[in-house]
Amino acid sequence: MAKPATQRPRLPSAGRLGLVEPSAPADLARLGWDSDDHVELLWSLSRAPDPDVALRSLIRLAEALGDEWHLLDAALLKDRSLRGRLFSVLGSSLALGDHLAANPRSWHLLEGADRAVASDSATVFPGPDLLRGVFRDCIEQFGSTPDEVMPRLGKLYRDHLLVLAALDLAPTVENEPVLPFSAIGEHLADLADAALDAALQVAVATVCGTDRPPRLAVIAMGKSGARELNYVSDVDVIFVAEEADARTDRVAGEMMRLASEAFFEVDAALRPEGRRGALVRTLDSHVAYYQRWAKTWEFQALLKARPAVGDAELGRLYVEALGPMVWTACEREDFVPEVQAMRRRVESLVPADVREREIKLGAGGLRDVEFAVQLLQLVHGRTDEALHVSSTVKA
Repeated sequence: MAKPATQRPRLPSAGRLGLVEPSAPADLARLGWDSDDHVELLWSLSRAPDPDVALRSLIRLAEALGDEWHLLDAALLKDRSLRGRLFSVLGSSLALGDHLAANPRSWHLLEGADRAVASDSATVFPGPDLLRGVFRDCIEQFGSTPDEVMPRLGKLYRDHLLVLAALDLAPTVENEPVLPFSAIGEHLADLADAALDAALQVAVATVCGTDRPPRLAVIAMGKSGARELNYVSDVDVIFVAEEADARTDRVAGEMMRLASEAFFEVDAALRPEGRRGALVRTLDSHVAYYQRWAKTWEFQALLKARPAVGDAELGRLYVEALGPMVWTACEREDFVPEVQAMRRRVESLVPADVREREIKLGAGGLRDVEFAVQLLQLVHGRTDEALHVSSTVKA
């Protein structure tokens, strides 16, 4: 019996799915998604943040999988949660789409990835020690020669990033648990620490060989130090060493190079004297600088200082020595004008044509919120130890 003329076909058109690329109908057919069996899957795809971007990445993933595509296709048909995780990631991130195209079997990591979320929606991500162990196991397996191990460490890092992003974004596509903002930032910081730890281990092996390595601590600053990292943040660091010599400089520089190439940009510009200053200083040198030369904004930056990797004892001594200076910074002459001047300087660096819609650095943006909170911390933290926290959200 023929359908009434007014009845819509059950299989939605590319246009109804929000797909605007001319190639979309053919791409859906290439995936085999042009039958009534795929209707529910197609509507899931339509809810991706950018369905066209997701579809293009799916085509690349299918080509990379070859004869194994049918395994993913079958899994997507029956697993709504997997659809939410995969489609949301591919519709949000070109970089993670590239990662899956280059490493197609990594899609299996998204099967059952919801086990990382407990029934009460509390996240159960791998802890810092477990993450570091996973990265160190990779070095143990493949050795510490940079050309051999760093590509594998980079894949490992992006695999973990893929799972985290999938769990974070899945609620945009399907009815999945919404992860707390704070848990995402903390896990990203833990993941960054594990990656830096691995890069430092490879750098030490490269520079020192079998010789005794230098005592070197890496202090996380900025969003990493506060454990409020986001997906595209640089990782700000400061180095403190027992001896600031040429070999220690080489280790620190090699660690930054390896990590920047494999994981994320590592920036040491917050160190004393900025990019013109020594990359590595002793603890005494750091203390002397902050006692005599540091500007108000540098104490503001120290609010987020956190020993991340390397020599834990040296990192602890750094925080203990410099921490008390933070809470007397507001007693400095011209304290408030200096903070305000720094904020105006940051805002002036934003191009005028985007200043009104720059949500990070523009007026009323995220940086304004941070500056306001940190100013209040510095003023009232003298007498209220509850404000002695690195997290802007917790403060």
